[in-house]
Parts: sequence; structure tokens; C-alpha cells
Amino acid sequence: MLVKNWMTEGCINLSGETTVLDASDIMRRSNVRQFPVIDDEGALVGIVSDRDIRDAMPSKYLPGDVVPNQENNLLTLKVKDIMTVDPLVTAPDETVETVAAILLQNKIGALPVVGKGNALVGIITEVDVFRYLCATSGGSIMAGIQLIFEIEDTPGAAIDLLSYLRGEKIRLTSVLTSYKNVKKGYRRVSIRVQSTGEHSLESLADLLKKKFTLTHYVKDGRAVAMPA
Repeated sequence: MLVKNWMTEGCINLSGETTVLDASDIMRRSNVRQFPVIDDEGALVGIVSDRDIRDAMPSKYLPGDVVPNQENNLLTLKVKDIMTVDPLVTAPDETVETVAAILLQNKIGALPVVGKGNALVGIITEVDVFRYLCATSGGSIMAGIQLIFEIEDTPGAAIDLLSYLRGEKIRLTSVLTSYKNVKKGYRRVSIRVQSTGEHSLESLADLLKKKFTLTHYVKDGRAVAMPA
């Protein structure tokens, strides 16, 4: 899946000349946590987060932390003074999986999306990544069934499993694989099921256990471990 299918277009952006006080008000009213900062030509020049804005504001809990009566204070402090310059960005045709890895590795909440000439075209946030994950994994279907296997990490192993399920008239919603916490030479396969065909879930689990390493099945969010 591509960023352009999941990003927010027409996102709220700020000018570098916007005051921090105005940015704080916009943040409060819009319930947005990251703001791309653009120049007069619409090109991205930075990004400012809710944390940047909060850090620039005086705290009511710290004695003496008030707006001083000086020229360089909150009345004149601007977004360009607190923003992150040259932020990490992504492109409309980048994959959402790549964006997720960048957000995770850098511990940030969003990436501006830029096109030709560094023009801002949107923003993709961690919430957009969660929406993508729910949609593609079938996680948005809360009353669902999952079958969790450990299979050999060899060519054809997954095809054999899926072919068997098709032969049993099992309708699938999604298939995800992972190597995390699995012994070497194996991988975990999580299959979300739309219909168990002519089988009950329990009878299907018993059948699959005889032919494959079915470790768990999940129904309505509750995991049931298969006996060893």
C-alpha cells in the first residue's frame, strides 16, 4: 500500500511567521499534534509538534516562568524559532510499511509528504499507519477468527498451507507472517478467516493440528492455545 492512499491531504500547515501563541491556539482548536511549516511558495521548510509548542510556553507550575516584558518573548516568538528544520519526509509513492519503520526508528509521530520541488502534498501520521494496519490485517473486523501457525521457512510451505485451506473451502481475509520469537528456520503465519466452510472452528482446529503446527486460534479476540 502506498502513502498517497492513506495520507491526509489538505492538512493544516503553518507559516514560519506564525507566532507560537497562535500556533498553540490552532493546536488546541484543531486537536492536531504535528504541523508542517511551509514557505510562501508552498514548499516544506520544517515541522513543529505539540511538544515543541508546549516546551516554548511558560509553565503555570514553575514560579517565575512567565512571559517576560522583553522584545524576544512569546508575543513575538515565531514558529520558525522552534520548528525542526529539514525534517524527515516521505513521498506519495512510498510504502506505508517504510513509513512505519521510519516513525518507529526515529520515535516520531508523523512525516510530511512532499512532491516535486519539496512541495507539501500531505502528512501521514502514526494514526494513519494504525488505520492501514487494521484495514489490511482485518483487525477492523472485531468479531473475527484467526489461525496461527508455525511453518518451515522454505519455498512452498505457505502455499501448501493455503492450498489445504482452500481445499477445505475456508474463506480467508488476510495473511500475515513474522519471524519474531520463532525458532530459526521457521516463521509464524497468522491467517484471518472469514468463513470456516463446513467446519466448526473447533473441529477445523483439530483437523489442522493433525497436518500443520497450529499453535493458537483466536475467536472474538480471545486466543486459545492448542495442546502440544
